[in-house]
Amino acid sequence: SRYYREVLPGEIVKISRYDVQTLDVVPRPEGDPSAFCIFEYVYFARPDSIFEGQMVYSVRRRCGQQLAIEAPVEADLVSTVPESATPAALGYAQKCGLPYVEVLCKNRYVGRTFIQPNMRLRQLGVAKKFGVLSDNFKGKRVVIIDDSIVRGNTISPIIKLLRESGAKEVHIRVASPPIRFPCYMGINIPTKEELIANRPEFHDLANYIGADSVVYLSVEGLVSSVQESIKARQENENSFKSQKSRLGKVGHCTACLTGEYPVELEW
Repeated sequence: SRYYREVLPGEIVKISRYDVQTLDVVPRPEGDPSAFCIFEYVYFARPDSIFEGQMVYSVRRRCGQQLAIEAPVEADLVSTVPESATPAALGYAQKCGLPYVEVLCKNRYVGRTFIQPNMRLRQLGVAKKFGVLSDNFKGKRVVIIDDSIVRGNTISPIIKLLRESGAKEVHIRVASPPIRFPCYMGINIPTKEELIANRPEFHDLANYIGADSVVYLSVEGLVSSVQESIKARQENENSFKSQKSRLGKVGHCTACLTGEYPVELEW
């Protein structure tokens, strides 16, 4: 039978034609909590991936619900830029009691925008990449949920497109905190200078990207959305065990958001 599960940090697994065996789990020094990349949940992973016993889609939906608690807005409908932020947008809409409506559809004949050789071509690519479902939002106040705004140049042509097609107001809500710091652990995040959160424009980001308002999810909000069901499951498992749980403390790496790196950096 097929057998899927995560290999735990430090775990040595032997897979043979007969079975799957755990040979050893190397303990962490001083029992430090693990530091799983929190951005896997926000952006990198497929929504059907399961990490730490929970589905990425469900975490993204919780992030949207948390965002609705932290940053509600007077509006008529909630939508997203297809398709990566859809779970968060559905969570936001559900929590706000607003309808989730599609405002853009993907044009399947256009290539990926980020590989275009320069900024102008990238922005043109964005406009060509989507068709506008203008009947769905003409004269209405729209909340667009995005999963992350890294440089800020992909969202502005989209806001312009929505306004030109009849949106009365366009509010942006981001289902993750601003990325401010580089990742030294393998994720190719742009340089500190390129990140919009470190640029002077960030102080008036709504004006810079042409939105009526912009609010990001807080770091605490993201961490609680990610850890909620892990902690609940641990408590549940602990209540069945008389001995102390071997699960250890829950930990996630938030270095790109907070600048707190889980390891000492040695150059």
